[in-house]
Amino acid sequence: MVSRAERGPVADWFWTIDRLFLAAFILLMGIGFMLSFAASPAVAERLNLDSFHFVKRHALFLAPAIATMVAISFLSPRQVRRTAAILLVVSLAMMVLALFFGVEVKGARRWISIGSLSIQPSEFMKPAFVVICAWLFSEHARQPDIPGNLFAILLFGIVAALLVAQPDLGQTVLITAVWGGMFFMAGMPWIWIILLGGLALGGFAFAYFLFDHVSGRIDRFLTGEGDTFQVDTAREAIIRGDWFGKGPGEGLVKRIIPDSHTDFIFSVAAEEFGIVFCMVIVAVFAFVVMRGLNHAFKERNDFTRFAVAGLVLLIGTQSMINVGVNLELLPAKGMTLPLISYGGSSMVAICVTAGFILALTRHRPEKRASERSLFRSGMLSPAE
Repeated sequence: MVSRAERGPVADWFWTIDRLFLAAFILLMGIGFMLSFAASPAVAERLNLDSFHFVKRHALFLAPAIATMVAISFLSPRQVRRTAAILLVVSLAMMVLALFFGVEVKGARRWISIGSLSIQPSEFMKPAFVVICAWLFSEHARQPDIPGNLFAILLFGIVAALLVAQPDLGQTVLITAVWGGMFFMAGMPWIWIILLGGLALGGFAFAYFLFDHVSGRIDRFLTGEGDTFQVDTAREAIIRGDWFGKGPGEGLVKRIIPDSHTDFIFSVAAEEFGIVFCMVIVAVFAFVVMRGLNHAFKERNDFTRFAVAGLVLLIGTQSMINVGVNLELLPAKGMTLPLISYGGSSMVAICVTAGFILALTRHRPEKRASERSLFRSGMLSPAE
């Protein structure tokens, strides 16, 4: 334990970090590692790999992911903006490269291979995009003459175009939902709400008629006809688990779910540990979102408020989509459960998101002292 009397970067970090946030993120990663023992051996065996191949790789990803989260949490808000700007430029460049030189998997070019590593640049783009859009919205709110909202719209258009080109419609929907929520917080005019809402509906219609896999998934979801093997087996695993599950290692349906270690790990958790355990997982995600929104509500700085809200919405919306697909409440979509599903790019990128949240929600005594000084001088009003 670090004493309050100690001084130094680590001691200051420990006593200023939101430890409940940190505990929630570590808990989710611990649950993910535990579930990898249940979900991944069957997949590895089907691929003629060592039974614990994915477990070992999951453990290998944990160390750099946690180190990334902790390192980023030391940053100041200004350093968060600069880091996000660099990360956004690099990830967008890599997304462009992936379209031409990336590895094609199931008709999509989303990954770039570097040696033995496969990197999905769009995963790292998401937290950086949220932070930069938060900065653009805040600059416009601070000084309306600055066209921050316009730049945010243009940036969103570039990101959405690259995601559709891959194609990755699920990530496009996720980014659109989070960006729309931030824009609404920033005081989006009603004319923009109507205009962008119409464009979103048009985009969904465009995707339905242009992409066969999109129309196929939506049709199967609405009619229940066609190849619904994954969602049917996922639902069967959840039903079989009942309230308290079959016990660790006792799941049977999980052995035939193709993506049990990634997209459908929630169903594996339900079969082996029960619905009550799944409710605990959902509660942890809900805690992260609600605590983040509470921080944003109390925050006076526009950039920090928009960024924290956007980042927790990113985690919350992604987890909601994953759980919704597992419960057959949403059309099938390959999207990981944050910090729990197997996947190096996803885990490290979500830890970047978590690191940004921890950095922006740290208690900063020097900031409060500065605000009190401004209040006394009359330069800052309580409403600001």
